Amino acid sequence: IGVAAAMGVALGVRDSKAGNMSELREEFNEITETLASTRPTAVNLFWAIERMKRLFKEIASDSSDKRVIADRLIHEALAIQAEDIEGNKRIGRFGQELLPNSGTILTHCNAGALATAGYGTALGVIRAAIENGKQLHVLAGETRPFLQGARLTAWELWKDDIDVRVISDNMAGSFMRQGLIDAVIVGADRIAANGDVANKIGTYSLAVLAKQHEIPFYVAAPLSTLDLRIPDGSSIPIEQRDPAEVTHIGGVRVVPDGVPVFNPAFDVTPNSFVTAIITDRGVAVPPYIENLRRLNHF
Repeated sequence: IGVAAAMGVALGVRDSKAGNMSELREEFNEITETLASTRPTAVNLFWAIERMKRLFKEIASDSSDKRVIADRLIHEALAIQAEDIEGNKRIGRFGQELLPNSGTILTHCNAGALATAGYGTALGVIRAAIENGKQLHVLAGETRPFLQGARLTAWELWKDDIDVRVISDNMAGSFMRQGLIDAVIVGADRIAANGDVANKIGTYSLAVLAKQHEIPFYVAAPLSTLDLRIPDGSSIPIEQRDPAEVTHIGGVRVVPDGVPVFNPAFDVTPNSFVTAIITDRGVAVPPYIENLRRLNHF
């Protein structure tokens, strides 16, 4: 999301019709405000936009040539993209050490190459483990209501010849009870200073089930996802999405007309349910409020 936002800023400036720097500054502010309003929960979005805003402020005072400014912004967006891929590979290297030499890993939503600039966070850990010779099987929770697990994660792993099967979200507890799941790994859209994690709706339920069945529950995310301004998960804004995502499946209405639905896109998992947070600078374990800060300043 951060990479897409950064490139959106750069392309917006490139395509601007502004006739002078005053107009360009005004249009730049409109571009960044529009992009920032698209996904209120994902802090990586705001991190990338702020980075682009700092650069724009620096170079806009030095040059009135819009093409020069646009080129610099595009170069910065591409740098963010490259950094994201390398960071994901570091997450993979750190995280793969936590996974068993053989077993079945459950993941939720999509935290792979399709959701990042490449390689992935949660799926990057799985990729790295398999590259290191570990014999892993993956269960991809379908991730209702938008089915990112079934549509994206399953496709991505299948294309990489990684053994994957899709399960409906309500199967997870039963599979855990039968001993069919050895670890759970998910991504994150925002991590509070104390280690509370906002991720795709349904993540909290999996974390509770994992703890009940003594299964490790890992979160994989770059430190740009850490929001030290927010003390805990209660302050994380939760995006509410289109009710049609719940009322319809594949374009077919499955909920009776007139029946209201809820559709929060994310939930918050308290830090007490998280075994470890795998970042691009290392692995944080409890107490998170200390260890996340340590990694952030490493």
